[in-house]
Parts: sequence; C-alpha cells; structure tokens
Amino acid sequence: MACGALLNAVWDLYAKAEGKPLWRLLAEMEPEDLAEIIDYRYISDALTKQEAVTMLREQRNGWEVRLAELEHNGYPAYTTSVGWYGFSDDKVRSLCREAIADGWTHFKLKVGGDLQDDLRRGRIVREEIGLGNRLMVDANQLWGVDEAIKRTQALGELAPWWMEEPTSPDDILGHARIRREVAPIRIATGEHVHNAVMFKQFLQAGAIDVCQIDNCRVASVNEILAIMLMATKFAVPVCPHAGGVGLCEYVQHLSIFDYLCVSGSLKDRVIEYVDHLHEHFVSPVQIRRGHYRVPHEAGYSIEIKPESLERFSFPNGVAWR
Repeated sequence: MACGALLNAVWDLYAKAEGKPLWRLLAEMEPEDLAEIIDYRYISDALTKQEAVTMLREQRNGWEVRLAELEHNGYPAYTTSVGWYGFSDDKVRSLCREAIADGWTHFKLKVGGDLQDDLRRGRIVREEIGLGNRLMVDANQLWGVDEAIKRTQALGELAPWWMEEPTSPDDILGHARIRREVAPIRIATGEHVHNAVMFKQFLQAGAIDVCQIDNCRVASVNEILAIMLMATKFAVPVCPHAGGVGLCEYVQHLSIFDYLCVSGSLKDRVIEYVDHLHEHFVSPVQIRRGHYRVPHEAGYSIEIKPESLERFSFPNGVAWR
C-alpha cells in the first residue's frame, strides 16, 4: 500500500505535468510504452510482454469512438449507499426510492448478520428496485468456506448479481470452491487482494467472476495495468472497489482507460460509488443518472483541498483536537 501511495502520487504529477487527466495520458501512450511499465516477474505464465502489446494494439483503433460514447452516456456505476447495516427499514426504502428516481439501476446490500435479517432487508431492497434492476450482496470476508456456500445459496432467493468477498481474500482455492457450488451466482473479490500474483492465481483457478481492483491496495497503475490485462485475457470483467475516501476519484480513470484501451467493453462492468466525503477534493467525481461523468481536469483527481488537509491531519488537525 505504501508503494501504491508513492506511485499514485507520481502518476498524478506526471498527468498534471502533461496537462491531461490520467485516463487520457494512458490512452495516448503507445502500446509498447504501456507494456514496458509492467513487471512481468512471477506473472509471465499468465501474461507476457508480447501478449500485453498485442492486446493493447488490438484496442488501439476506435478508442476515440468509445470515448465519445462515454462523454455522452458516462460510465455505469452502482450505489452502495442504500444498504449499509444499521439503517432502519424505512430508511432503506426511502434511499432505494430516491436512487431509483435518480436513475440508478445497480444496488449493493451489506450482508453477514442474522440470515433471516439479511433476507428481510434484501427483500425490502428487491421489492423497491424490482427484478429489472441488479442487486449485489457483500459479506466483507465474514464467513469460512462452508458457511459462505450455505449463506450464499440461502440468499439466492434475492437473485443477487454477485456475492462479494464471501470469505478470506487470501483463500484462492476457497473462492474457487464457493464459485463452483453457488453457481450461477457470481463471485466477486479483489479489494483486499494485494498484488498481481494473487490476482493471477484467482484467475487461473477460476475462482472469481468479477475482478475488484483497489487503486490503493496494489502498486498503482503499473500493477493495475497487469491485472486488467490478465482479467481481459481470462474474460473476467473489472469492476473496481471504490468504497473508501478518494477511491471513486481514482478508479474512474482506471475504468475509463480499461474501456478505451484494454477490454474495449462495458458488458457487466460498473464502478462502485459512495456518496460521502467528495467535498474534500479539488476535483470530485461527477455522477449523473447513475453514471460517472468523464473527468477532464489534469491529474488523477485525487488532490485534497488544503483546508481539509489542515483540519484532518493527524494528530494536530482541529478535527482531532
């Protein structure tokens, strides 16, 4: 994570020096130059440099057309803000109705408490959003493998689009077994997967249906590019995790670049969105009708306002005193 923090800052400075948003900086780089930034040590059995160049070269043509589509429609998102634990039933209903009215079509619910309580809450969300919209459930690594299988199967009545983090993020073979036994419910993980080697093994083992990269968990663009290319090779969509401070600002650039130059596809791809703490950023994400708008400010969109840094810096910020 420290390596990721340092490299994120370098990429932000690089994009600002070029006067471009990070996604455009990457999209305008030659495939050979992009392939050069990846460390293939330990992953060459799943992705070679030549494969990376070939894949990037294949998507080179037409990225401007895809960009025009994104400028018009935005990049599809899902909201996590309707389904936190601790919300009353009335609040869940109210938030779902507000989100539907605001154009959202993908919703995530936290699960892992009492099963009947999870089902009750899930039925409320499903009732409010209907069967035409997608519901995902997220256990945040709570269960062992056997329990994860039973609980996921029990939650199947909610018709979840995916089950997220059903068990330890380090348990690759456990995820593979869960995925086999709960199909057709899709298995998603990745926000706590800490390097490209582990992602390689998840993909090789057929352990995940959704690759949830985290911009601050791995070593920034260099490692994320390798992960996105491997996911594309294994036909697994990348849907970044963005449930933390600033992650929405970061990952919009990654998903836009993925669509423009890596996968070339929006099929089954969404970016997570949470609606808090964006006010602390100089260039906060812009959401319209459940879609991320394409950012145009130079950099990685992650610069924090000086007054926020001063107020919340630990341990001497006013907020701590």
